[in-house]
Amino acid sequence: QVQLVESGGGLVQAGGSLRLSCAVSGRTVSSYVTGWFRQAPGKEREFVAAITWSADNTYYADSVKGRFTISRDNAKNMVYLQMNSLKPEDTAVYYCAAARSTVVFGGVRDPGRYDYWGQGTQVTVSS
Repeated sequence: QVQLVESGGGLVQAGGSLRLSCAVSGRTVSSYVTGWFRQAPGKEREFVAAITWSADNTYYADSVKGRFTISRDNAKNMVYLQMNSLKPEDTAVYYCAAARSTVVFGGVRDPGRYDYWGQGTQVTVSS
């Protein structure tokens, strides 16, 4: 069992920055990939970024590449999403999720491959 708790959402103007945090806990966290997804009203949940436990590999959606950075601090069991140059279209509820390490073989961007989810944190970017 893996538990995830997000924090750090809020309201920011376009062009601003936010850092989301995800506290990860559980017996076997070291075997999991952690990802960030987002869901805007009326839209499907979409992949944002993911990182392996060792941080050797990171993955990004094209829409956020160059603006968002995913990182982790294993000593603190934390995963972060630094979001810069935010746009109104980044407005959504952001979720942290965990998947078994085998997800890197073709499924890292598929929300259906993630086994555990946090409760979400709202990010609103005003124009």
